[in-house]
Order: sequence, then C-alpha cells, then structure tokens
Amino acid sequence: MADWQLYGARGWGSTLAEGALAWTGTAYEFVDVKGFDKPGAARDRLIAVNPLARVPTLLTPEGLVLTESAAVILHLAERCPDSWLAPQAGDPQRPLFLNRLIWLVSALYPTFTYADYPERWAPDAPKQLVQNVAAFRKTLWLQFEAEIGEGPFVMGDTPSALDLYVTVMSHWRPTRSWLEEHCPKLHAIALGAEKLSALAPVMARNFQ
Repeated sequence: MADWQLYGARGWGSTLAEGALAWTGTAYEFVDVKGFDKPGAARDRLIAVNPLARVPTLLTPEGLVLTESAAVILHLAERCPDSWLAPQAGDPQRPLFLNRLIWLVSALYPTFTYADYPERWAPDAPKQLVQNVAAFRKTLWLQFEAEIGEGPFVMGDTPSALDLYVTVMSHWRPTRSWLEEHCPKLHAIALGAEKLSALAPVMARNFQ
C-alpha cells in the first residue's frame, strides 16, 4: 500500500490532486468514494477522514489531511522542487503563479460548487442561480484568456500546476467547445497539458 491516500471520484476535483501526484511521481492509493455527495457508504467513508465530505482529500505519510487542491499543489511542489509543478521561492514567476493559483481556486472553482447544488444556496430559485453562475463563470474564463500570453502554457514556455487546472476544468461546463470558440488560448493549453506524459494517463482515467 502506498504511503499517500487520495480520496476522490473520477472526473471530480480530486483529479487535480491526482494529476499533481502523478506529475511529481508520488505513488498513492486511490480511494474511490464515488457518490460521496449523497448519503451512503461512500459519504460515510469520506466523512471519517474529512468532515466536510469534499474531494480531494489527501492523507500524507506524516498523517496530515489536506482537503484543498491548492494546499496539495503547494505541498507537493515543496517536496518535489525539481518537478516544476510550481515555481519555487525566489523564482521571479512565483508571485504571478501564486496569484493565478489562488484566483482559480477562489473565483473560478467555486462556481461549480454553487451551480452543481443550487438547491443548497437558492432553494426558491435554483434555475436562476444556475443561469447566473454559468454566465459569471464565462466572464471569468474570458478574463483569464485576456490576461495570459500566447503560451504554449499559462506561465509561458514552462508547464505548471496552472495548466493542470485549466485542462481539468475545461472538461466541465461550459465545456471545451465553448472554450475553443471564445478562449482559444486556454483551449490550446488544455489540449497541450493533457498530453504531458505525467498527465495523459490521469486525464484518460478521469474523462474517457
């Protein structure tokens, strides 16, 4: 059994942590908790290690429980500095990387949580919430598209965890066909990132 345990579900946000583990060459055991968002055995299994019942949930060899994808990314990047998962301290690109990473997890990623479970946030108008969040998400993608250069990766010539986020979330709404039409740079980054040798198997397991 691997020293690292990743609780997740195929195609969900745990794909981000799974990709980061593969990127750094870190062996791990995948604990499938498909169906965790509904009452049942899978949810109970996840709650036992993460009371918030969210994925990813990563158990480290030291006994730490990491429940946020950005924390997983930064922790693995520090443990494996030669992986280029993230620019290291002192790298002139690190501040921009950190800003974009936190923007992705604090602005863009939550839109999926809200729109996937509208009844939690707007029980009287769930359809309106979904429509509003979907429209807002598109403005965020367009903003990101306008801020990045010509690539081939988000940070330029060097791939990073930001490309992992783009390629995973490009499979979610509004889907890649919308990105291809409205955000061609991000669409190209997604296609390129999922072909990276470390990520290709992960993306195939989760989205094919």
